[in-house]
Amino acid sequence: MLKESEQWIREIGQILIGKGHKLGFAESCTGGLIAATVASQAGVSAFFSGAVVSYAGDVKKKVLKVPAEEIEQFGEVSEEVVKSMALGARESLNSEWVVSVSGIAGPTGGTKEKPVGTVCFGFVGPNFVETQTEHFLGTRIEIQKQSMIYALKGLLQRLKN
Repeated sequence: MLKESEQWIREIGQILIGKGHKLGFAESCTGGLIAATVASQAGVSAFFSGAVVSYAGDVKKKVLKVPAEEIEQFGEVSEEVVKSMALGARESLNSEWVVSVSGIAGPTGGTKEKPVGTVCFGFVGPNFVETQTEHFLGTRIEIQKQSMIYALKGLLQRLKN
């Protein structure tokens, strides 16, 4: 999968550079894995602004400006919160494109409504905001890797549209 992610990052970079746009991430359950994967490739400074790892709710509120009421009403793992995370990161990172992620990687922390493996994604571009919830299986690290893959593939699909 590493080779595939390298190819996706190259394609993402080519599209963003062609548009003159920048990319950022707001990560929670992945703990910076998506940003680290992107930053592992040479030349990404041409399109990659950076990332905010907002593992704690306070960071989501203070750095990404996620409303406290939103977290209280919907929970940190929700489409509403990842939307706000992405919009906050877009402003903080001065990026046209942002992917946000918040989920329950386990092995604990799941509930009946939001079991381990529940991951919410936010995709923000110049003219759209989309959110999505996925359910992954596996160990904590496997769920984090699947989330990283889903985020990069999802971004590439949206950039191509």
